[in-house]
Amino acid sequence: MEPFIRNDQYNFIAYQTQVLINGYSTVNDLGVLQALKGLVKDKVTNLFDGLSQAQQDILDPIGDISDTDHAEDLLIGLKPYVIPFPSVSDASLKKLFPKVKKLKTPDWANIDFRDLSYLGWNDYGQERKYIVAEYEGKLNGFKGTFKSSSKKGICTICNSFGSIGFYMSESKTSSQGTFVKKGNYICQDSDECNEKLKDKEKLDDFIQRINH
Repeated sequence: MEPFIRNDQYNFIAYQTQVLINGYSTVNDLGVLQALKGLVKDKVTNLFDGLSQAQQDILDPIGDISDTDHAEDLLIGLKPYVIPFPSVSDASLKKLFPKVKKLKTPDWANIDFRDLSYLGWNDYGQERKYIVAEYEGKLNGFKGTFKSSSKKGICTICNSFGSIGFYMSESKTSSQGTFVKKGNYICQDSDECNEKLKDKEKLDDFIQRINH
């Protein structure tokens, strides 16, 4: 079967397994637990439009989760059905960032593209962060200055609490041809950000803001 789960949807499912585990560890009322199981299954099913019966069968075991072992088994079983981020390489990145002469590229050996909703990496020597994301049907590269710090707060992309830095991007306005700088606080570690991202709309909103 073809992969049908996005990374953010996989993360949401993982979060819902934890909701069930917490429920079983704190609630003794079987009626409440049954209601919780039904709620979780509905939330997971509603992530997708037009699930086939085979896809529904793959997701259904979430209702049987009661402990960490069950959750891990489910998530391992779902991993092959996660849609990988489009494959990129040093060569394709250089095409996305043609004006960057000494482009520092990611450590490809440590990347599982199924874990990515977007590709992001830091060049601390240049105080830059690079982001590659799908926008308007194609891959786009975004470069900005990035001030890393020990600041704690909410990331604009994943909407989760953690260590964030100030990302300042520059985009050209279509109407006047002038450049506008826009700043956002985002996760210092893009891998952690991808792991915490449970709603791709947050990422899409961020990309739209820095692209216009």
